[in-house]
Amino acid sequence: MRWKVYGERPLYENAWVNLYATDVEQPDGLRSEYYVVKLRNLAVVAVVNDRGEVLMMWRHRFVTDTWAWELPMGLVEDDETPAQAAEREVREETGWRVGTLTPLIYAEPANGITDSQHHVFRADDAAYEGPPTERNESDRIEWIPLADVRGMIDRREIVSSGSLVGLLYLLMDEAAG
Repeated sequence: MRWKVYGERPLYENAWVNLYATDVEQPDGLRSEYYVVKLRNLAVVAVVNDRGEVLMMWRHRFVTDTWAWELPMGLVEDDETPAQAAEREVREETGWRVGTLTPLIYAEPANGITDSQHHVFRADDAAYEGPPTERNESDRIEWIPLADVRGMIDRREIVSSGSLVGLLYLLMDEAAG
């Protein structure tokens, strides 16, 4: 069943988040205003080394006041592709430069309220270049054994959607391969 969209109007706009009121008609005929959050796209990278470890960052998210492990990720700028953003984010946030990026999975978290697109990549080679240039991202950067990831998810040590989608896909690949 498809909803009909009659139009939308911005309620709030800035470089990070945009809120729109959308005039919609649901399949049952109810017409109402529906609120949509429009966000820039996100690039996420699962960097895996030859020891079966994934590069992760320990970080605090003030919105939920939680600490957790995350994959390197960031917003795709207007002048770059998701792959270019992915490479840039790994370098800025961790100090590692990735080689070939392979698309791992595409996701639309919370697509009932937001248009956010998550482009998740895998990199199987990386070279350390030096400390991260982005100093506001994490307290620690570590290589985490893939074998430990499931337990970390169960203990809520990994909670971000972008990280979970990428890591769970990696674990499925490992189980199948």
